[in-house]
Amino acid sequence: MKTKAYKGYKSFQYLEPGVDYKPFKLAKEIGRVEPYVVPVTPEQERLAQELLEENIVVSLHDHSFVTPENVYEIFDYTRRGRQWTGYEGLSVSGIDVLFENFMDGTAMITSNAGWKWTDIIHDIGMRFSDFAHQDMLFRAEVYDDLLRAKAEGKIAVVATLEAATAIENEVDRVDVLYGLGIRCMGITYSESNALGSGLREANDGGLTQFGKQVVRRMNKLGMAIDTAHCGDKTALDVIEYSEKPVFISHVGARALWNTNRLKPDYVLKACAEKGGVVGIEAAPHTTLTHKHPQHSIESYMEHFEYIANLVGIDHVAFGPDTLFGDHVGLHHAFASQLSIASTHSGESFEEVEYVKGLENPSECFPNITRWLVKHGYSREDIAKVLGLNVLRVLKEAWAR
Repeated sequence: MKTKAYKGYKSFQYLEPGVDYKPFKLAKEIGRVEPYVVPVTPEQERLAQELLEENIVVSLHDHSFVTPENVYEIFDYTRRGRQWTGYEGLSVSGIDVLFENFMDGTAMITSNAGWKWTDIIHDIGMRFSDFAHQDMLFRAEVYDDLLRAKAEGKIAVVATLEAATAIENEVDRVDVLYGLGIRCMGITYSESNALGSGLREANDGGLTQFGKQVVRRMNKLGMAIDTAHCGDKTALDVIEYSEKPVFISHVGARALWNTNRLKPDYVLKACAEKGGVVGIEAAPHTTLTHKHPQHSIESYMEHFEYIANLVGIDHVAFGPDTLFGDHVGLHHAFASQLSIASTHSGESFEEVEYVKGLENPSECFPNITRWLVKHGYSREDIAKVLGLNVLRVLKEAWAR
């Protein structure tokens, strides 16, 4: 597989560690655990590599930051607001367009500072400052940016927030975020906010009147909408009210694994019927199935096939939701703050140390492509799910 034009840059290397910032020992970006390669024949491997080179590969939801090697240092690490990006790992990921989800307060919740407007601005500015000192990633702000990334051997970053919580009750803050480069935003995280109900809530009140104002403003600005962490009714309301197709960027089928973190068939269908796209989630212990109760690429792709058969191949993509570091350990560290335990209730499962075949952004799309080739998907369908479906939605959602 052709790698990106990576020149060895490491985050914040223009500063002096120990003087300008506190350094942390960070996790390895490549080879942190024993790599897993989906077994294919030499001919299938050649085809998989061809497909990765020929097609625009879009990750609909990921976190490219690198965690401390000791994940329990994450609290101090995030409070300092200087998160490292896994440039080396991204350079071999096969990704051309990356929906980069800034932590937008989720990590800062542990310091009682989560979701504050100033924290969001700080996070965005710090990451963009780092991006500005290297030349492999660039910010995608218009549709044509998405198309030129592959030709230039670079990665177009779609700056994304997981939730609109920090705008509080000020709709004009959506314009501010757009002006700062944000091009996709979730309506809620797992908890409710002024816009609607999150998936953690027992009672889902749906999209609020303020939420409708925000959805309409996002449509007018040309900012894509995500409903992955919304409650079911709120997600349906957003899909119905939006004049443009929306994403459910990182999710699975509740019909296969009964947890609130995944979506029921009727929500998945509603998204597709309005022209939207569903991205398949790979964060640890999400897309499990009774056939594959240990989380791996096999359970992940079972969710992909179920949803593709349910809504059609034109409405599915991949939003792995991975990062560089011990993702399972990170969930343990954040469990009480990020509602992870409650959203997995209802199904018992065997914990894994990492998701085999989808451990971090560097291995997801090569393995997904191998799996699709191995299971006989056509070149046309593989091109759709690797990127064309997402590009279709963005072309409409970003229209100004």
